[in-house]
Amino acid sequence: MAPAPKPAVTRLGLLAYVLAAAVAIVDQLSKAWVLDGLHLADRGQIPVLPIFRLTMVMNRGVSFGLLRADDPLGRWLLVGAALTVVAALTLWVRRADRPLFAVALGLVIGGALGNNLIDRARIGEVVDFLDFSGLYFPWVFNVADSAITVGVVLLLLDSFMPAKPPAPASENNPA
Repeated sequence: MAPAPKPAVTRLGLLAYVLAAAVAIVDQLSKAWVLDGLHLADRGQIPVLPIFRLTMVMNRGVSFGLLRADDPLGRWLLVGAALTVVAALTLWVRRADRPLFAVALGLVIGGALGNNLIDRARIGEVVDFLDFSGLYFPWVFNVADSAITVGVVLLLLDSFMPAKPPAPASENNPA
């Protein structure tokens, strides 16, 4: 009897896709809340705690405002680059066989969808509002930025984990 074909997407790959969708949804809902619920664009800043405030920043650049895309060509080049990265990561994670790897890529994919695809395609810039300058952290960021950062840290951690040992050969599946 021939071995069953491997599925196109592993269970961990599906987990990554679900996590990516959840991150993108939470990111977009949080941005809708600060823009339309709190009207943060009109208010500018709302103190929450001594170390934390909501501060409205519209970011036309990428990480920490670098590589600003002030014209339509730059905007769509960033959208295209993000689409390429999301497509590559989506293909990569479909065969995930380690939980940490799947979670890490799910976070990165979801963050890239929220920031670089949805925000840039819809409004031409990224909505940032989480401000921890009370902790001497100078950048204002959002949920998607956080997901990307945590995802990259988890990818690095996963790269130091021992490789998964091969499955033992069985009578039905000789090596």
